[in-house]
Amino acid sequence: MSEDDYKKDIIRKMRALNLYKKEYAYTINILAKCLYDYEQMQDTFAKSGGNIVVRHTNKGGSTNATKNPFYAAIETLRSDILAYARELGMTPSSLKRINETEVTAGRKVSPLAALLREVNKA
Repeated sequence: MSEDDYKKDIIRKMRALNLYKKEYAYTINILAKCLYDYEQMQDTFAKSGGNIVVRHTNKGGSTNATKNPFYAAIETLRSDILAYARELGMTPSSLKRINETEVTAGRKVSPLAALLREVNKA
């Protein structure tokens, strides 16, 4: 998929969840780029042999086992993708938090609850 395809898919999913706002375009673009880069990096990792650990010879001539740099990039992208998806409300926990906030925002606060909040602030 292209970055534009990812962007359209993100927007489609956000609309299905009633989360989309045009003001989120910047974050959506970053998430789409991360998803595209993730797909490309997975292909590169597979072409490199798909080994998580590779042998690396340093300047001194010593050969050591080290994490494949392609796999390290994949791990970073996974983390970034999750962070941006969370920001957009596209993870189960972030969606739940958004929905709970909407429900409590529509409720009237009882006088007792208001008083208890004030007491706890002091």
